[in-house]
Amino acid sequence: MSLNNEAQQSKILNYLPALCNQVRRVALEAGEITLDFFDDAGYQGADAKADGSPVTLADQKAEEFIEKALKEITPEVLIVGEEAASEGYRPDLSNEEYFWLVDPLDGTKEFISGSGDYTVNIALIKNGVPVLGVVYAPVPGELYAAHGEGTAIRYMDDTEKERSIAVREAPEDGLTIVSSKSHGSGEVLDQFLSHYMVKKQIKRGSSLKICSVAAGKADMYPRFGPTCEWDTAAGHAVLLGAGGHLTDINGNELTYGGADRKFLNPEFIARSSFVDLPGADEDAA
Repeated sequence: MSLNNEAQQSKILNYLPALCNQVRRVALEAGEITLDFFDDAGYQGADAKADGSPVTLADQKAEEFIEKALKEITPEVLIVGEEAASEGYRPDLSNEEYFWLVDPLDGTKEFISGSGDYTVNIALIKNGVPVLGVVYAPVPGELYAAHGEGTAIRYMDDTEKERSIAVREAPEDGLTIVSSKSHGSGEVLDQFLSHYMVKKQIKRGSSLKICSVAAGKADMYPRFGPTCEWDTAAGHAVLLGAGGHLTDINGNELTYGGADRKFLNPEFIARSSFVDLPGADEDAA
């Protein structure tokens, strides 16, 4: 039985289009679970985790469902979920070729406030790189997914149609910058943006900020506040599939695997491949 399971697992991991379709269904069902708890007037009864961040029953129930579903699909692949990690789950990933990163409800503050700018994030990591990602926003019924270069799509529940997405060329009249609704970066962000011609700034919650860049709706999302690996991995996979980059401030693509004990990311810039980091031209010269 174990040999058959291993063979089946190896097959699905080597056929990412089929695996991505399965994960999309998991994300959609997890999103339905969160909607059972969602109220546009605001969520009552949130608890605080050890780090002071909020958690709701929606987070917990959705993560339970996702973990069970992923174990059925890939029984021997480790799963790192935000809620389990907040309870002290710290698996050793150093020898793992594959593992899952899950944020069952990214944008809990938005969810609590009654905003629909929250998402379900599921990413498959291979050797530190997000090779598959699904981001689903249940309230607008907006889903993004990718499983490699050139595969990024956006699907809308209301039309049941999907279309390919890609980053856009930098507009001549200035960049559109997306930033967080709940976590401003203040002077650090202003200083960074002083290197660019900025046409406008828009605010979104959760990993929809990264997906906005992937879909060509924005050009860059600089993040100078704290984030964790499960916040970015799925969106990162979508952005890579759309031809973009999610790098640290030195231009190195983010990698995943819990190098930081709390799974914290460095400060990062999600951007179109047509947007350079400050100093890039000088470095090339």
